[in-house]
Amino acid sequence: MGVQPLANHSELTPLRFLQRSVEVYPGKEAVVHGARTYTYAQFGAEVQQFAKALATRIAPGDRVAVLAPNIPEMLIAHYAVPLAGGVLVALNTRLSARELGYIMEHSAAKLLFADSELLGAAAALRAEVPTLEALLEIQDTEFTGTRPEVAVDGTYAQFIAGGTGAEIGYAVADERAPITLNYTSGTTGKPKGVLYSHRGSYLNSLGEAFHQGFDARTRYLWTLPMFHCNGWCTPWAVTAAGGTHLCLRAVREESVWDAIDEFGVTHLCGAPTVCSIIADSARAHVLERGLRITTAGAPPSPAIIRKLQKLGIEVVHVYGLTEVYGPYTICEQQDAWDELDDEEKSQKVARQGVGMVQAESARIVDAEMNDVPADGETMGEILLRGNNVMIGYYRDEEATAAAFAGGWFHTGDLGVMHPDGYIQLKDRAKDIIISGGENISTIEVEQAFASHPEVLDVAVIGVPHEKWGETPVAYVIRASGSQIDAAALQAHARTQLAGFKVPKAIHFPQDLPRTSTGKVQKNVLRQNA
Repeated sequence: MGVQPLANHSELTPLRFLQRSVEVYPGKEAVVHGARTYTYAQFGAEVQQFAKALATRIAPGDRVAVLAPNIPEMLIAHYAVPLAGGVLVALNTRLSARELGYIMEHSAAKLLFADSELLGAAAALRAEVPTLEALLEIQDTEFTGTRPEVAVDGTYAQFIAGGTGAEIGYAVADERAPITLNYTSGTTGKPKGVLYSHRGSYLNSLGEAFHQGFDARTRYLWTLPMFHCNGWCTPWAVTAAGGTHLCLRAVREESVWDAIDEFGVTHLCGAPTVCSIIADSARAHVLERGLRITTAGAPPSPAIIRKLQKLGIEVVHVYGLTEVYGPYTICEQQDAWDELDDEEKSQKVARQGVGMVQAESARIVDAEMNDVPADGETMGEILLRGNNVMIGYYRDEEATAAAFAGGWFHTGDLGVMHPDGYIQLKDRAKDIIISGGENISTIEVEQAFASHPEVLDVAVIGVPHEKWGETPVAYVIRASGSQIDAAALQAHARTQLAGFKVPKAIHFPQDLPRTSTGKVQKNVLRQNA
């Protein structure tokens, strides 16, 4: 006899969202991917089949890795792996074979499911990772390229065919047990494994559904990688709302605008680069029905926000980290801002805001963990806490203890607290420039440059300087056809910044080095400088 369940308590898990949507919307379109569609009943059935097959191969808590673009199998794995008692490791598709090898070894994953296109990066893993028992190929009909010559232990389709028997129950025994293991992008040293719990994922999903306005009419376009903080928990949030997942192999201007125009996209998420792809496209046009874009990663420039608003696209600006399940704060719009001019309003909207409904209020503190004055100027470290902070770093107690010092999660991000309680990100602690004893926020300088219509993208770093200690240097990507020079950009920046903050040196490269999640690699720029 098992333990008698309590009438007034059940363990929280996002698996419940699928169970409910299968019951409530069995015939509704759940997933669309090219020629493939799944109703909620079919989505649930494939999750069950995959989970049953997995349950014969893994023990509770075993890690199962998936290396795939935003295709249905990656979405299905977000339910099937935890349903079978496993922990999902959604691998970053842009990593090198060496980086993948480190993550596979560190996570001690038992099975790896890899999309045909990405088999090349997975080829050596079978031989190099001692815990890896099988490499299984996901064959996506939308992939039309050449398959790499890599031997596999079978296909996803063959594997799930072995899933038979009674349905697996959706309830979990412990809501604090791990559901997924995500790896940070490793801008400073080796990637760290971040453990999410069933409870944290459930609560964050509800927060996402609430703030992004998901309901059963939602048609969500998968522009944000599902490997990135589990797609900010939206694989679970869209399902909770009974919405439709529109899968996408690659985020390209044509395919994104095709989906907006043909599939009636209502919501999408992504880094500011996704906002730029949409706003700067030759196909950009005013939309009849609403589209809401939730963006984070770096503050979107006020200029891009204005462009999107003119297309009838609402921009929701959030802030978070892998360690807090993705978004944690949101820039809640205030009616009073509508009375401000465009420039003032877009500056308000570009802030990182306030704690989301499922989160606590953020703090900004000095080195002694005292709150800094809420004056919009005094910089400190952003601290977060609550149900949406990770369980901890996998196999790294020392890093976990340092991150949780004093009972708060230390983000390593620097910001200011405004008098209205909204936080604003100023920099990563390691990216702040200290010039002649004055702090220069690289983000502030970048936004001044980005507000020029002929600037497509910009990154600012500090380089050593004999007299000032450090001085800012800018790397600017010009808009197509632009020949704008350094002097014109400096003059533009001086209208918004103190003279000492304006970079004396401006470079015009073809592109900027980025991490696999789209963040500019300022460490690479600093090394090259």
